[in-house]
Amino acid sequence: MKPPEPTVAAVVREQTGVAWSRARRLCTEGRVTVNGQRCLDPASRVSPGAVVVVDERVPKLRTGPLAESAIVFSDRDVVVVDKPVGMLSVADEPGNRDTLADYTRTLLRSLGGRGVDAKLCVVHRLDKDTSGLMVFARTADAKRILAAQFRAHDIDRVYHAIAHGAVTATRVETYLIMDRGDGMRGSYGYFRRSKGDIPIEAKRSVTHISPIVWLAGATLVECRLETGRQHQIRIHMSELGHPLVGERVYIRDYAGVRIESVRPMLHAQTLGFVHPRTAKRVWFQREPPDDFQAMIEALRPTRG
Repeated sequence: MKPPEPTVAAVVREQTGVAWSRARRLCTEGRVTVNGQRCLDPASRVSPGAVVVVDERVPKLRTGPLAESAIVFSDRDVVVVDKPVGMLSVADEPGNRDTLADYTRTLLRSLGGRGVDAKLCVVHRLDKDTSGLMVFARTADAKRILAAQFRAHDIDRVYHAIAHGAVTATRVETYLIMDRGDGMRGSYGYFRRSKGDIPIEAKRSVTHISPIVWLAGATLVECRLETGRQHQIRIHMSELGHPLVGERVYIRDYAGVRIESVRPMLHAQTLGFVHPRTAKRVWFQREPPDDFQAMIEALRPTRG
């Protein structure tokens, strides 16, 4: 029987003479390449003729809940971050430090060294299961200026979402209230016929919706926020009869076939604002994560 190809760790050990533990660690630290590609798995097999290079001078690959690549932009005034799925934006209870804000602070300190002011101020949020772009302020002035832009709805916020059914282009304007009449947040007059004037506590909410790609039983859509209320996109899409794939709350009225997903398919794709110090308008964009892309591919119609 032909012996199996050697592992990457075995080749590293043979080249360098280091102990097994050190050979494996060189792989996981990102200091080993196979045919020019970084190899993090010390147990992967090396095919005949493959070129394995060990370079201990390469900076150690940083690991943690937030990758370095999540920092989209940073200066002394603001930091723009690509939030991963499943991470809280800010603490949901006192003492909880398992948040994007805290992980970003830690990462900024590690990237900038000691003495770097990594103070962050929250100006908006994303739901835990929503991925995409967020901005934090790093000074009191930046927080004040950005907060004013959010209040004035002068922030460019474009989301991509996967929604049930065939979605057509539309503009939705409603007034969101905490209880639409059945204990759920929603639009005034949607669940129960409106009586009298719009309640003073209701929040005007406007979403511009455009289809991007029609899928099997669903549509990839662009949702451009004119206002930014809590759960605005999820509510508006559900009340249109097109709840998001993976929706758990605002889907009780949907009678169609539900497409299963572990989280609502919603991604903050584009973020634009006037920089608080330079007064120049800046835009940032990040593509959706792997689970979002995989859902699109899974729902692409097959050609017969």
